[in-house]
Amino acid sequence: MEEPESKKQINEECIINRLPGDLIERIFFRLPVSTLLTCRGVCKQWQNFIRDPQFAASHLQLAPSYALLFFPQGLVSGVLYPSDAILIDEAWSPSTCAVPVIGPDDFLFGSCNGLLGSYTKTSTIKIANLATGECLHLEKPSKNVKGDHYCFYSFGFHPVTKEYKITHFLGDCVNGRPHNKDRFNIIQVYTLGDEKWKDIRTPEPLSLISVRNSGVVNVDGKMYWLTEDMLVSWQHAVISFDLSEESFATIQLPAEREDQDRYGPRKFWIREMHGKICILTAQPSRYDPRALLGELQIWTLENTVEQQRWSKKYNIKNPPNYIPGPHSVHRDRIMTQLYNSVCSYELFSENFEIDLSKKLKLFDSKPRWMYNMQSYIVVKSLVSLDVYKKAGIVRRPKQQVGWELKKWKAWEDKRREAEDIRYRVHKHEHALFGNAEKMGKMYQSLQDKPHDVAERLRAELNQVLQDMPHNPSQPKSPRRLNWVEQKQDYEKLMARSVKLKERAQVMKQAHDNILSIIASFKSDKVNFCGFKLLNYPCFLQQPASLLLVSFLATCLICHNNEAN
Repeated sequence: MEEPESKKQINEECIINRLPGDLIERIFFRLPVSTLLTCRGVCKQWQNFIRDPQFAASHLQLAPSYALLFFPQGLVSGVLYPSDAILIDEAWSPSTCAVPVIGPDDFLFGSCNGLLGSYTKTSTIKIANLATGECLHLEKPSKNVKGDHYCFYSFGFHPVTKEYKITHFLGDCVNGRPHNKDRFNIIQVYTLGDEKWKDIRTPEPLSLISVRNSGVVNVDGKMYWLTEDMLVSWQHAVISFDLSEESFATIQLPAEREDQDRYGPRKFWIREMHGKICILTAQPSRYDPRALLGELQIWTLENTVEQQRWSKKYNIKNPPNYIPGPHSVHRDRIMTQLYNSVCSYELFSENFEIDLSKKLKLFDSKPRWMYNMQSYIVVKSLVSLDVYKKAGIVRRPKQQVGWELKKWKAWEDKRREAEDIRYRVHKHEHALFGNAEKMGKMYQSLQDKPHDVAERLRAELNQVLQDMPHNPSQPKSPRRLNWVEQKQDYEKLMARSVKLKERAQVMKQAHDNILSIIASFKSDKVNFCGFKLLNYPCFLQQPASLLLVSFLATCLICHNNEAN
């Protein structure tokens, strides 16, 4: 026999590797990141091709977008719920699995090019690739700052310099303690790959409360937020911070805006919509400032070479209770929380009224509190963090993090309990299915038996067969489920367990009836000597004991053969 060809020769003769390089590239451009990660292990040529930063950048431009709905950690009726996120795809279908790179103690503060920025309660912040799972832990710019919050951080990318930057609004502090909790005059900036953070002083003290209440967005290499303009009777203005030049500018809000409504003064939020700066303004409820009343106006900022101009995009009557940020619109639908539901509404013409009956319900958000959901438009990318891992401020977590912590033990125990129930239910359903097939074959043997006892037994067996599952459910993937799917999955498991008990009761009754029929028909023809009846409590716990019913049916067939 000839010696097997070397791996190099096999690769050279691979049909796809004979194709032109640009054609292979076009094929790879259309593959999702999960498939490309698998393809990297096919051969060295593919690995080098897919790892090429230029390919990753080009693939990013064609990547489909998702809406990532983030729910931060918080107490609900005295129970601590972990941070969690749900992805909404292009078909508006919610994901079922948890996002692995978002831990139970993470607080999301930004997203760009498939990378997520998360604030943690430890001494580090985290940058992670949503698709590959690669993580980078960075030392925080200021340690032990009282009142620090994840909403004071932002994460952006400059399309010209190709640099990723994290920013932190540092409140006025003296020895690590807040000096003026309402103001800041320093923005701390870190460029991925640098050795340290640097402080950029603002032209004047700015409102920290406005940053927290109105939000921050990053568009085309600039960071934008709302502040109070002291020169115009404390009215709102937009401040921009160029991530490359690290310079500030002020943009006045549209002069045609309405600062008052019939319900009182309007509130302003800053958002991003289809790659443009967007201002939302509406009257908040007097009972909860996060709930909306009256009309919702949406203004977008048109950036041209000559000037910046505001344009009223939508005027929405009867708006939803709450519009999340920093990205409120996904594929021409606006996302919202409506009581215990997460929904979306289609955006029509400039002036329209939202019809609550036409909402698209995405999932049930109960028991999570309203008004704390964040929404991000994300992609799955091949952007690598390897090049930044040698920086001096990169850290490795020194303590237990995530689900390893004691405070999440109850959640982990419940998840393991569900997995154990799933395993046992699947095992018993599989046994039922196998025995139902055997009974089906025996039932066919009774079809042509004219005897009255056969008819009665067929009725009993048919009752059991009708109650059997057509096909046992397959075990689910071991991946962790998000909190919405976990809740639904647990309810389904409980329903399956109840159904399993009901089937066992049907089999027990059939077992009793079959014994009674056979015994009353001709006790001297079928020998049950030495045979013991089932222990009923055990029977209810062991559905696989349907084999006994099969045995009785076999006895009946043998008896009928003797009679004939």
